Amino acid sequence: MHTFVLKLKTAQSRIVVGEGASGRLRALLGEEGMDGPFLVVSQPRIATAIDMPRLRDSSVALVPDGERAKTLRTVERLLDRMLELGMTRQSTVVAVGGGVVGDVAGFAGSLFLRGVSVVQVPTTLLAQVDSSVGGKTGVNHRRGKNLIGSFHQPRLVVADPRLLATLPDRDYRSGLYETLKYGVIRDRVLFRIFERRSGAIRARNPVLIEDLVRRSVAIKARVVAADEREGDLRRILNFGHTIGHAIEAALRYRAIRHGEAVGHGMIGAARIASGMGLLDDAERLRIEAAVGSIGRLPAIARLSSEALLDAMRHDKKVRDGRLHFVLPERIGAVQVRADVPVRLVRSVLRGLGAA
Repeated sequence: MHTFVLKLKTAQSRIVVGEGASGRLRALLGEEGMDGPFLVVSQPRIATAIDMPRLRDSSVALVPDGERAKTLRTVERLLDRMLELGMTRQSTVVAVGGGVVGDVAGFAGSLFLRGVSVVQVPTTLLAQVDSSVGGKTGVNHRRGKNLIGSFHQPRLVVADPRLLATLPDRDYRSGLYETLKYGVIRDRVLFRIFERRSGAIRARNPVLIEDLVRRSVAIKARVVAADEREGDLRRILNFGHTIGHAIEAALRYRAIRHGEAVGHGMIGAARIASGMGLLDDAERLRIEAAVGSIGRLPAIARLSSEALLDAMRHDKKVRDGRLHFVLPERIGAVQVRADVPVRLVRSVLRGLGAA
């Protein structure tokens, strides 16, 4: 087991990573002094695929599967359930699922009585390495992804690689793209693991998976500790997301997984960086090869470059009317730039397959 403590000015998160960690959930809740009533939030397919946490004085609320569940209506239903249960400020919301469950449960927890304790038990690789850590919660809007939300740090995160055993291959690969992101932005060793052990990664070697999760969580915890509300440093975690979120929004969150969209976005960001003279072409090719080693990305041929540019302009990363891109300068280091020529972006989008 590996434990990280994310200390912030107004909150503290304990993050536990390890095989079988979810089986210790009840004990971990007790160690953190969290009491019932508990509302366990999950999804139907997750509830049937894994052993749901059995907590004293708990109820279960199931939200619909898929990104389209990330709506204010879903959050409203969770708030209704919390009121029905008579939950108080001493109560706890336990999110058992992927990023969608974590985002909507965390957002509801941040709103109820102006904030109750939230515990994240991520069941997807993407959620274990990224969305469960750092306190970002929220829902989508038709204009863009995660435009409505709040920062609300979980009291406890329990990342158990064992829960990934039943994860569909496509969802597993989706998480690998987000994991690779950490190698590009901060960890050359993690990146080399993808280069040298891609077969074992795809085969879900348990020791290797736990190492990938541990490395990713450690990076994210350090970045969030330095910049909780994405004022500066935390923006590097958006590598691949400017284009990725645009693809998701343009497709109305259908036909593509978040990690797959980020995979396209990482290739696009590397090509933009190369086009601006920031990134050596050999490094760009390594990034593209590493993305390709995870699996084939879904085509985006039915999207136009103009539709993607329009979606980017509504992204929350726009500042002072200017798009910001996280661009690699070498593997293990990135910078945030707001001076990317639109013509270059348009060209790169077409090179990714957009019309």
